Amino acid sequence: MEQWRSIIEQQQVSDLTITDYCQQHALSKTSFYAARSKLNESSGSFVRAKVAKHVDVTEQLLSITLEVGKVNVSLLPTTPASYLGQLLRELA
Repeated sequence: MEQWRSIIEQQQVSDLTITDYCQQHALSKTSFYAARSKLNESSGSFVRAKVAKHVDVTEQLLSITLEVGKVNVSLLPTTPASYLGQLLRELA
């Protein structure tokens, strides 16, 4: 199983799809998926993530105006998570 762990890790860093990797290395896709499944079960089902493309985001904060009953509330929070907190404070 340690050999499969190495194969799976090599595929993950290769930038190849599983299909392409298996074809290039004469591996059975069925065996690859079965080994990966067994390894995931034994390791708590964690999957290694890889950043495929880094994108710089320039975020423009937009004001949200809500009409709640007869009250108009304009929100311009600093983070998306703060919208709810600001709304609750405005409505209190």
